[in-house]
Amino acid sequence: MHTHDYDFILPDELIAQTPEDNRSSSRLFVVGRTSGEFQHAHFYDLPKYLAKGDVLIANDSRVIPARLIGRKPDTGAVIELLLLRPHADSRCWEALLRPAKRVGIEKQIVFGEGELTATVISELAGGTRVVEFSASGEVFDTLLEKLGKMPLPPYIQSQLEDPTRYQTVYAREKGSVAAPTAGLHFTPELMEQLKTLGVHIHFITLHVGLGTFRPVKVEQIEDHHMHEEWYRVPASVFSAVEVAKKSGHRVVCVGTTTVRAMEAAWLLREQQESAAEVSGWTRIFIYPGFTFHVVDALITNFHLPQSTLLMLVSALIGRERLLAAYETAIAQRYRFYSFGDAMLIL
Repeated sequence: MHTHDYDFILPDELIAQTPEDNRSSSRLFVVGRTSGEFQHAHFYDLPKYLAKGDVLIANDSRVIPARLIGRKPDTGAVIELLLLRPHADSRCWEALLRPAKRVGIEKQIVFGEGELTATVISELAGGTRVVEFSASGEVFDTLLEKLGKMPLPPYIQSQLEDPTRYQTVYAREKGSVAAPTAGLHFTPELMEQLKTLGVHIHFITLHVGLGTFRPVKVEQIEDHHMHEEWYRVPASVFSAVEVAKKSGHRVVCVGTTTVRAMEAAWLLREQQESAAEVSGWTRIFIYPGFTFHVVDALITNFHLPQSTLLMLVSALIGRERLLAAYETAIAQRYRFYSFGDAMLIL
């Protein structure tokens, strides 16, 4: 399978720069997984497409203010640092630095008025660095909230006036450097409507890394190596999935991150033959030919060309059908990417 087979041309004006005033007023492109039928609705219409007994699973990871602007104490040169993932040592993080050439090993970066510093201790493959901060634990979390900024994707050029709009309303577990954007459309009121309908809502955690949004650079997609992301799936979620499958109800995943966590956890759980919670790091890469064990339906946004996200959705409904849906969405002026509209695959 060739990476260029997952390319498409998107007009720049369809890249959403700001969220809708009301989360659930975004448009909803509904695709029949087997029928191929297209329908056009709004996200607040979601209860019309779900039924009592369906299980809805969402990612409750919370985006941290992972973008830090600091300076070199000797020259005053401005250095931007983007946190990617913590290391076992609570003071150390893997990070991207810009401009990286200005900050060598053992060089220090100062943030704010000097209340937080970071020292580069090693360089990793791919140009990332490991930095050691001067604080850890709750002290570091407090300083990060004070000094850090929300790490919006590079295709969003507008300033975000309300940082909470890049968080889902159910975000709880801190750790993502990018939002699980399919969940941005939910409001507390819509969640209550679904519960009243009899939809069972459950949460998993997968901390989203920047690699999620990077295009695949290799010619053959099978040669692509996924980034690693930490996830946790409680035992109660497995139980809910099993009940739904046995009773003929659907498991609806909110976002590709939820799909990756659930499918990775299900495979690991089968290997371990355990009914307990599953957690750890996953590099699972889902592309056409993958056998799904959990997901029956998917709520997702419109994704970047040649991205692993596009390939995952293609694995669910087929490449031709997916690209036909994207062609229709472009013609119908749907809004794309993080703050864009949503797709429901049933």
